[in-house]
Amino acid sequence: MTHTTECTALLFAAPYQLTLKQETLSAPSPDQVLVQTLVSAISAGTELLFYRGEVPESMTVDATLSALGGAVTYPLKYGYALVGVVTAIGAAVDPRWQGQRVFAFHPHTTHFLTTPGDLIAVPDDVTNEQAVLLPNMETAVNFVQDGAPMLGERVVVLGQGVVGLLTTALLAQFPLAHLLTVDRLALRRTRSTILGAQTTYEAITPEAATAISADLVFELTGNPAALNTAIASTGYDGRVLIGSWYGCKRAEIDLGGHFHRSRIRLISSQVSTIAPHHLGRWTKARRFDLAWAMLRKIDPTHLVTHRFALHEAPQAYALLDQQAEDVLQVLFCYQE
Repeated sequence: MTHTTECTALLFAAPYQLTLKQETLSAPSPDQVLVQTLVSAISAGTELLFYRGEVPESMTVDATLSALGGAVTYPLKYGYALVGVVTAIGAAVDPRWQGQRVFAFHPHTTHFLTTPGDLIAVPDDVTNEQAVLLPNMETAVNFVQDGAPMLGERVVVLGQGVVGLLTTALLAQFPLAHLLTVDRLALRRTRSTILGAQTTYEAITPEAATAISADLVFELTGNPAALNTAIASTGYDGRVLIGSWYGCKRAEIDLGGHFHRSRIRLISSQVSTIAPHHLGRWTKARRFDLAWAMLRKIDPTHLVTHRFALHEAPQAYALLDQQAEDVLQVLFCYQE
């Protein structure tokens, strides 16, 4: 007899419209496994672009992830941070996968079929809520590696969302001359100080930016207009690492006197790949190992402020969209 599984998946039906789709999954094929979701995380910066309809339609959802390879057309499934347990395996799958807790870059859903190659085994000493923040931590690790802070440098982080806060936590482990963070929201600034920022501002005036003269600035706000603040805050021959994804958002950028005369370098950084100059020594597997280690060390679960059931998704996204001052990390919890 063929066994099937009923599942519920979150669907972005249109901008600002979410629905739940009921699906029937067949039994795993020989090379597949069935995963039952335990928890998934909303990546607010990226997912709000999809929620608001601010993603260019000309691009794929994510060409680097097999579960997100389709075009940006509504309705679509999205999400890329999920922890579950393997509840059934195909005939050709190593039996050790049965019962294994796993991380997957997969949209929000109660169950799904995939192959072991698209799963990452969760270490036994990492909790589900730590593990579901793996993409955020890997992103922060990638930013710090690409920015390459040096002993005694003055470093600024613009934007203290979850990824910005984790970047701050990693930078706080370096012997920097000063670590300064900027965010308009008080909750984020408070957490930033707890994680190691020595100074935190709601905003930087043009006069203050000039005085900062940072060696390295991370632009992680998601707002392209913040690039002007980043450039103004950077000293001669300094670096600006741009980790934000702006989607369809545009802003006028001042590349006039200060930028041109100061030989400022703009660095594009995105976690889907590894910087070419690191490829001789670094692989995705090695970077994941480092991200697991940093999850253990920093334990970012204190950044989780809200937990919802999947059927409460409209409330979860509306909260992030309309009340950002009250929320950091939002999770969907699937167990009763």
